[in-house]
Amino acid sequence: MDHESVFARLEPKLPSVQKPIQYVGGELNSTLKSWDCAAESADGGPTVRWALMYPDAYEVGLPNQGVQILYEVLNERDWILAERTYSVWPDLERIMREGDEHGPIPQFTVDSHRPVRAFDVLGLSFSTELGYTNMLTALDLAGIPLHAVDRTEQDPIVLAGGHAAFNPEPVADFLDAAVLGDGEEVVLAISEVIREWRAEGEPGSEGMSPRDELLRRLAVSGGVYVPKFYDVSYRADGTIAAYVPTVPGVPARVRKHTLMDLDAWPYPAKPLVPLAETVHERFSVEIFRGCTRGCRFCQAGMITRPVRERSIETIGTMVENGIRKSGFEEVGLLSLSSADHTEIGEVAKGLADRYEGTNVSLSLPSTRVDAFNISLANEFSRNGRRSGLTFAPEGGSERLRKVINKMVTEEDLIRTVAAAYSHGWRQVKLYFMCGLPTETDEDVMEIAELAKKVIAKGREVSGRNDIRCTVSIGGFVPKPHTPFQWAAQLDHETTDERLRKLRDEVRADKRYGRAIGFRYHDGKPGTIEGLLSRGDRRVGRIIEESWRAGGRFDGWSEHFSYERWVEAAARGLEGTGVDLDWYTTREREYAEVLPWDHLDSGLDKDWLWADWEDALDPDSVDVEDCRWTPCYDCGVCPELDLDIQVGPTGKQLRPLTVV
Repeated sequence: MDHESVFARLEPKLPSVQKPIQYVGGELNSTLKSWDCAAESADGGPTVRWALMYPDAYEVGLPNQGVQILYEVLNERDWILAERTYSVWPDLERIMREGDEHGPIPQFTVDSHRPVRAFDVLGLSFSTELGYTNMLTALDLAGIPLHAVDRTEQDPIVLAGGHAAFNPEPVADFLDAAVLGDGEEVVLAISEVIREWRAEGEPGSEGMSPRDELLRRLAVSGGVYVPKFYDVSYRADGTIAAYVPTVPGVPARVRKHTLMDLDAWPYPAKPLVPLAETVHERFSVEIFRGCTRGCRFCQAGMITRPVRERSIETIGTMVENGIRKSGFEEVGLLSLSSADHTEIGEVAKGLADRYEGTNVSLSLPSTRVDAFNISLANEFSRNGRRSGLTFAPEGGSERLRKVINKMVTEEDLIRTVAAAYSHGWRQVKLYFMCGLPTETDEDVMEIAELAKKVIAKGREVSGRNDIRCTVSIGGFVPKPHTPFQWAAQLDHETTDERLRKLRDEVRADKRYGRAIGFRYHDGKPGTIEGLLSRGDRRVGRIIEESWRAGGRFDGWSEHFSYERWVEAAARGLEGTGVDLDWYTTREREYAEVLPWDHLDSGLDKDWLWADWEDALDPDSVDVEDCRWTPCYDCGVCPELDLDIQVGPTGKQLRPLTVV
């Protein structure tokens, strides 16, 4: 397979596409290596080559932490070459298919513009299921057969990771392999297996092609899921009967990977600085991984357990290093609930002290109402603008917040926003969900009442009328590995109707209507996300049908077509006895085999079911955060032999001597 750059063929075409700069590469801190870098290294041997893809546009994909971290971790090894590729917009896709006198122009990496098909591994990071059609475009443009069974030794191993990989079944036909959990260590382990197989002369084995032998080696290591080595059978009612491994040594359940010592992996150390405008123009530091608050809708919190904190010193070093290497002026402290870091007060004060009087500003992207305090907010705004504050009560009524285990009272919220408005903030954003289990119209209408109370309180404490509150509402999508994985999803008609009533209620109020911004998406994309997040292998046909009918960039409202997906579902599921509603608006039973039951996130299924039953029981007790209370037996720590890691360490950030 030719690995030469296609840039000479691509460059003359770029003036005729939108934002050509996104395809050029050469960003600050990007890495260029020779194709056979291992030959130049101390111990020689075969080179292992990765093409890392975030299956969305450059402006969304480039800032992605996961891809940046793996890009750095892999390239630090002198025998591994890692390059990046992103989804091309439809205008360039058309031009690449038309090609030139040499034929079509293949999917290329932005680093060296090498054809993606020439690499050993195409690693895709899926943080949302709506990127699946973009994967098919990339495979097709690369000249890689869409179906794993049709690939040969000339094709890369197509490997998925990211949160959506915790149920890779809808795309199982297109994947050679999937990895669950943290990627830092496992990508190196996979690279070692490939290198060893290469060094042995890429052997096959009895009854297995060389490619299948490599996949078998990855699968028996226990940390890589290879869908084709598992048979799935169905019952007459359409549910799954069983998943059975078909190759000796392949585990019945595949476990997730958990990186326990975040301080030992302080990445990204050389953040990529984009050439074109991107969705996040800042340097982000992940201050801890995992969350044990126990919100029942939150897949990220469930699958990333246990909590592992970065120490205050590592955070300080990463911030200083990242600013120096990138020139970014905003630093985001990322995690699922950043204000929950044991030492967040010390971190905020230490960083604010360090950067006082400079142009560096700090941000906490999202904070829990009950973990937020004004001294924290003041540290973060000490050096810059008071941007808006975002809080996520999620449910409009106290009853509903109990169902989802997001125990934020109305008093908590009003007290917090009052403090913010009285300290000079003018803008607060509140995030809610529509379509949560047991929700009624009344629960949703309480969002309007809450927003009005927030504005009234803000006017009272600030003595001003120019304050704003933006209400942002997303549709709830039940996700695998959560207590709500059994829940029925609300149909899009009811979702839209509830939100219309809510909008009318807010707008009709003369006193507060103008001060309340209202943002929501219609329910249709959520229905398709629901199909893709809880689907099984039969859903692959729907994805392919939708893609063949023109489906691209489904996460972008201007490219998304509900009708195309509905028609694709009708064609793809013909003769199966199940339909779109069967995957989305149907409640599941305890006994049903779920498409991800053979994939182990560490959570005990009986604990998840008991938590689901508690959600439906108005008299159940709240699930506390096990960081500060006794263990509540979710199963992660004993099953994966892990433990929760929190401070305090008692350390402090010293001032920087050289600024």
